[in-house]
Amino acid sequence: MGAILLAKELNAFSSSLARKAVRFVLYEGTNKLKTRNEVTGNRGYASGFEHLVNFVHRAALQNYFVEEVLRKDVKMFPKQAIRELIANALVHQDFQSTGNCVMVEMYMDRIEISNPGIPSIDVIRFIDEYRSRNERLADLMRRFGICEEKGSGIDKVVNTVEVSQLPAPDFRVGETRTTAILFAHQDFADMNKADRVRACYQHCCLRYVSNQRMTRQTLRERFHLDKSKKTVVSQIIGATKKEGLIKPEKSDSTSTRYARYLPFWA
Repeated sequence: MGAILLAKELNAFSSSLARKAVRFVLYEGTNKLKTRNEVTGNRGYASGFEHLVNFVHRAALQNYFVEEVLRKDVKMFPKQAIRELIANALVHQDFQSTGNCVMVEMYMDRIEISNPGIPSIDVIRFIDEYRSRNERLADLMRRFGICEEKGSGIDKVVNTVEVSQLPAPDFRVGETRTTAILFAHQDFADMNKADRVRACYQHCCLRYVSNQRMTRQTLRERFHLDKSKKTVVSQIIGATKKEGLIKPEKSDSTSTRYARYLPFWA
């Protein structure tokens, strides 16, 4: 435990421990065909965490978002979201899985942060549920100020993504790994149905865990659409309801104009 967190050189302890260091890969395009840079860390998770987050953030391309009437140049992926997802991957990895490590893979249009192991809860409940795979590790990383160990990491990721006007993050489970994906900026018109439904569900969850409710207006603001797009917003809500991800809050009013929505599990 001390070595994996505090080591200056993991390979000074054992080769098996060194293989648990975080690996970063930067690709040229949107696939794995051409690698631009590849780096494998050698420091412990706590001693090397800030350097790792800064390194990954600096490697990202420039992006932009519009705040009122000003265009602001920023990095393609928000630093806080990168920080939370890397910390989450470190804490929730399966150390019993041999030959695997936490991976940070950056493409031209996205960044994928993955860890060995299958989560103990459904990825669709990441926003509201929390269960640590490695409690001792999580506790020490909380004391070091790296993670909070209270299940707010994914909430922060979703909130940061909304503020940065990015597509909703995606969480996927493979046979041996769990992957979180942050996407680069994409115009609303270029988002497909799945992107819009995922954003609607996550927005609804974020509002609920903040003791608020999603409405047509809040969803329109999440997508930064003007008032003329009310029909489009209603269609997104309808599609998300059809997928069984959200439901209307019980009310005496039958008007859809003022309807408030809850996640399906609320």
